[in-house]
Amino acid sequence: MRGGRDRGARNYVVVGGTSGLGLAAARLLADEDRVVVLGDVPDEVTSVADDLGCDGGVCDTSAYDEVRDAFAEVVRRYGTIDGVLACASVWAGGDLADLPPERIRRAVEVNALGTTYVLKEALHHLRRQGYGNVVYVGAIAVTQPRPGIPVYRATKSYGTSLVESLAEAQHSNRIKVMQLHPGPMPTRLQERVGDEFLDEVYALPEQVAAEAVRLLRLAPDDLYVSGERVLRADGRW
Repeated sequence: MRGGRDRGARNYVVVGGTSGLGLAAARLLADEDRVVVLGDVPDEVTSVADDLGCDGGVCDTSAYDEVRDAFAEVVRRYGTIDGVLACASVWAGGDLADLPPERIRRAVEVNALGTTYVLKEALHHLRRQGYGNVVYVGAIAVTQPRPGIPVYRATKSYGTSLVESLAEAQHSNRIKVMQLHPGPMPTRLQERVGDEFLDEVYALPEQVAAEAVRLLRLAPDDLYVSGERVLRADGRW
């Protein structure tokens, strides 16, 4: 990993930070603070790290050992983690009958298991140091049935349920576990698996990223309710 900003800079980890909302948030954070971008494609990680002048690490979130080692390396390098943005996700759109088993398995591995591993390691380090913020990026789809995306919605609903339980378990405002639910955004989420983006766009990644960064930068003594669904960032309110 590379060097960072000045001594007053904070340390943030953006999981799934090589495209879309994660990349937009990492770009905003890197202006003032130290950022480590984690992604599962080496070339993408290198390209983003070079572009932003930040650190990068290759990490498949569905592999617990890789998640554990990635967070351990951040702590070894910088000592503390001020915030973690968890936005790694795999798209699984279409009727259940039409989805290949391997697509279903990968969505569960990343969106459910991967989210669990990321939150497990993030909270391990935040509890050790006694402060820090976690922001999980869900999806507006969890708030209402979407018959065309049953598997994707189910896996994102898992993350929401996990975050709500973990937030309640902190018993301290110094460690905030929050969730952000964007509406449809034009990102590479669908493109990666060869699906077209068909939803109406209500917000751009850059717009939602500003809210994600605001939450990540909340101070330990800021009055905020951990676990609250912070924003339905769909541009319709």
